[in-house]
Amino acid sequence: MNRFVLRQSAFLFLTAVIWGVAFVAQSAGMDYVGPFTYNGVRCVLGGLTLMPCIALLDRIRGRAESADGAQDSAKGRAGEPYRGGRSLLAGGVCCGLLLFAAGSFQQIGIQYTSVGKAGFITAMYILLVPIMGLFLHKKAGYKVWLGVAFAVCGLYFLCMSGGSGIERGDAFELVCAFLFSLHILVIDHFSPRVDGVRMSCIQFWVCGILSLLCSFRFERPEMHSILAAWRPIVYGGVMSCGVAYTLQIVGQRGMNPTVASLILSLESVVSVVAGFLILHQSMSGRELFGCLLMVAAIVLAQLPDRAA
Repeated sequence: MNRFVLRQSAFLFLTAVIWGVAFVAQSAGMDYVGPFTYNGVRCVLGGLTLMPCIALLDRIRGRAESADGAQDSAKGRAGEPYRGGRSLLAGGVCCGLLLFAAGSFQQIGIQYTSVGKAGFITAMYILLVPIMGLFLHKKAGYKVWLGVAFAVCGLYFLCMSGGSGIERGDAFELVCAFLFSLHILVIDHFSPRVDGVRMSCIQFWVCGILSLLCSFRFERPEMHSILAAWRPIVYGGVMSCGVAYTLQIVGQRGMNPTVASLILSLESVVSVVAGFLILHQSMSGRELFGCLLMVAAIVLAQLPDRAA
């Protein structure tokens, strides 16, 4: 594994860790506000968090150009990530729309099915991404497909511990998994062409505004409830949105989208560990076995393969 792949994998793994812990924050936040309100406020906060980061990065980039004395770099090397302003806007809007739709379906579905079952169905994007990628001529080697099989089995043991049958929310979660698969593939398409931090910022504003509009239509957002949930909202906005989704966009650049989805699916493992450490929820032998299968899937998918 070369340094580039190792670095990108580290970014994606850190994303999975932040998202896994975010399940705790999300659960706590839903005690005070509705799903649209929570998603709306945290995404707007995520967008606000990235705006000063963009300004700082621009200043650092400008100083580097001045030090090099390369006037053409602003039009060439430095401007390359922003080429085609329309691509940046299109990527941000597409990602924002998909993030809004996927997050909304996920939150609505959780109200009608168990959390474990919702987690399993949602994480099925690890299977949908390579299947959908075939239509986009994105091939994956046999080790990646074997890793997908391990991960699906691992998620089953990790999340499907109950014996309940199909519930109302399952259809919502299936739609959510499909939308998150599209989200990963859209990021894979735009990330090499545009600045990742800027695209991430745009997607949060799009998702946040749409979510807040829905909250005023379908919920009754109240300021005292939002303030009461400030801790989980701040974590969800700054860490889960501002940091994690940006790391996802940056980390996916140049990575096989199937491998990226496998690494990101580790959020399910982290959520179980976070629940054990923070909420003092016990882990059964079945769940530990599922975690082991998930880790094995990631290691297997990262092994060298000419077709990967």
